[in-house]
Amino acid sequence: MRPSLLLVTALLALSGCTAGPDYVGPAADAPPPPDRFVRAPAHATPQATAGSWWTELGDPVLNALVTRALAGNPDLDAAAARIRQARASLRERRAKDLPAINSSVIYAKARLPGQEDDGGATDLTLYNLGFDSSWELDLFGGRRRSLEVSKAEVGTREANLADARVTLSAEVAQTYVDLRMSQDRVARAEQSLALHEQQISFARQRFEGGTVGRAVLLQAEKERDEARAQIAPVRAQVDAYKDKLAILTGGLPGSLDPQLDAPGAIPLPPAQVAIGDPATLLRHRPDIRVAERTLAAQTARIGVAEAARFPRISFLGLIGLGGARPANLFDFDDLTVAAVPRLSWSLLDFGAARSRVQGAQAQRDEAAAQYRKAVLNALADAEAALSRFGQSRGALADRARAERQASAITDLAQQRREAGTIGAGDLLAAQQVSLAATDARQQAAAETTSAFIAVQKSLGLGWEDTGAPPSNE
Repeated sequence: MRPSLLLVTALLALSGCTAGPDYVGPAADAPPPPDRFVRAPAHATPQATAGSWWTELGDPVLNALVTRALAGNPDLDAAAARIRQARASLRERRAKDLPAINSSVIYAKARLPGQEDDGGATDLTLYNLGFDSSWELDLFGGRRRSLEVSKAEVGTREANLADARVTLSAEVAQTYVDLRMSQDRVARAEQSLALHEQQISFARQRFEGGTVGRAVLLQAEKERDEARAQIAPVRAQVDAYKDKLAILTGGLPGSLDPQLDAPGAIPLPPAQVAIGDPATLLRHRPDIRVAERTLAAQTARIGVAEAARFPRISFLGLIGLGGARPANLFDFDDLTVAAVPRLSWSLLDFGAARSRVQGAQAQRDEAAAQYRKAVLNALADAEAALSRFGQSRGALADRARAERQASAITDLAQQRREAGTIGAGDLLAAQQVSLAATDARQQAAAETTSAFIAVQKSLGLGWEDTGAPPSNE
């Protein structure tokens, strides 16, 4: 076999090698998920979870707000732009694996000092049209590993966008619940203020009748003023929540006031909530996907560092036409052709290349530890959210019973007032207690819905319907 054929055969054999470990997934870098959630409440079902979980709250206004936010939020637009950047970098990385071809046109005119005894100068004119091509043979897979890094980085950006959608949908829903709760508090505070005014009127009548001292009237007025002072901060919160929802949906402050000025009920979660299982959670959580893609990229970087330790072979080819006259540009008898192979290898670097490999391996180990941490934190987050949700439902049931009892006491006080066995002040006091019980029940309802939102966020829901194509570049 001729030496040239042996060289080609050896190069082809080497080109099939890829330095560094192959990435086979993170299964060995994290404990297997349990079969079920330990803290799952009794009303949770292990069914498949829904991506658009906010629709389960049954509030059309909330549905419209989340849809609008997912379509126009600036943070999502920025995350989508970062995906386009990563995909462009991936295409550039692929292009670098192909031969680069450049063209050049040269016109040169020079006047050289004469070499003859008479000292005359020599004029030199050169016309040249040429092409050159360069290509590096990927003997040990360094470029292939670099391509794997770029693909993993695209996956990371896509997971970051999904994570932003999860966070945004939960933030919109939570802000909406806070808004409805604040509007409800304003309405109840105004009802309480009206009762205080009645209490003042009753105290004034008794004071003017001489049955109580002035201190009773002043106390009633003081309680009325304190109640009025508590309304202003809540009204300011209402405006702040409306403006926050406007910003989250990509609008200007105040742009949603017409839709949100009218108070609405606090949305409540359904009787049965689908939570899936821990394995489903690990598939849905975008932050775990970010950690997994980071681990894949760091694994590929080991191969990049390993390949840099071995020889690199590149080729340079030149084709040119030209001469001393323009007509030579079209004379193929003056064709110049050159092929230049080049071998480069750092034989003595005092351990720098090996140190880079060891550094890449350490970065991969760090990424594996971060992946394990992400999995454990996700499971802990879900368990805590499920526990709070179950407890909040029990608290809501207790508050609802207390409200019914307070309402029954108010009805009895009304009957006794009509029978003349108690005074108007006693009836007003019972009504105030009933309002306080309603306020506590509404707060418990808001906390239950907030806990439901936290469960959905901990499960990593709210990003599936992105409409973006998968990254298969």
